[in-house]
Amino acid sequence: MNKRSPKKAKIGIALGSGSARGWAHIGVLRALEEMGIEPGIVAGSSIGALVGAAYASEQLDTLEQWCRSLNRKKILSYLDFALLGGGLIQGEKLGTLARDKIGNHSIETLPKTFAAVATDLESGQEVWIREGAVWEAVRASMAIPGLFSPIHLNDQWLVDGGLTNPVPVSLCRALGADVVIAVNLNSDIVGKHSRNRNDGNDTPDSSDGFGSEFFGSVLTSFKLGLYENKQNLLSKLLGENAESPGVFEVMASSINIMQDRITRARMAGDPPDISLSPRLSRVGLLEFDKAALAIDEGMECAKSMRGRIEDVFV
Repeated sequence: MNKRSPKKAKIGIALGSGSARGWAHIGVLRALEEMGIEPGIVAGSSIGALVGAAYASEQLDTLEQWCRSLNRKKILSYLDFALLGGGLIQGEKLGTLARDKIGNHSIETLPKTFAAVATDLESGQEVWIREGAVWEAVRASMAIPGLFSPIHLNDQWLVDGGLTNPVPVSLCRALGADVVIAVNLNSDIVGKHSRNRNDGNDTPDSSDGFGSEFFGSVLTSFKLGLYENKQNLLSKLLGENAESPGVFEVMASSINIMQDRITRARMAGDPPDISLSPRLSRVGLLEFDKAALAIDEGMECAKSMRGRIEDVFV
């Protein structure tokens, strides 16, 4: 194998999709920094676009400080629920959040080369966003179908990049990377999202990102006069009993399966030079308040692969 000097090679990092599991990207980037490896090319899909944009704009410290402060109450304050608009969550508050944490910069002016992956809702084609406002690129890349409303950008309705390219190795190479480090958040998630069931208790465990506390707040936010039917509706959303999955459990598990299968196919056809796969099955799709756990897992994963990384670099 031809080794490359980190100082001479154009190093790219492909940060994959995975919603709340994406905080692990921060830990990976911190560990690489300790090894003296600083990617100059960053490609992100979904949550990977958010962390990648913060890294490329030199705002990773700001993002990490904020995500470590999250709790369920804060998370709910960022979600603007709506029945119309193509998603359960409208996403305007998320757009404002992206501007606040990353800055209102254009992609072309960032200190590092950056691009985000989204999906054209009409054609189903992968879209590479390589210019324009950073926060708009991030917002488009993170628009999980059914959960977050799509965003209209450049005459296209765009949704989550994880639908077409969950770990954008190909985009990294297109941006000029000689060596690509890929961070795959979907390696151990299939079958792990389902609610824990203890002794026939049909109440979702607190470790489930789709727990009753979250969806109780969703129902309250709707304020549509459904209070007399709230318990019935809640049972339909979360599952009528311990053996029956609810709507959102089905949706989350389906997204997990889809992203896992697409990731396997894409990375088999275009393998990265280094593949990092943090073990994140303990982090639910919307458990953004588990940042410390995810960051630590990302850091440990990168450190455990130090030998492989050193095999690639001098």
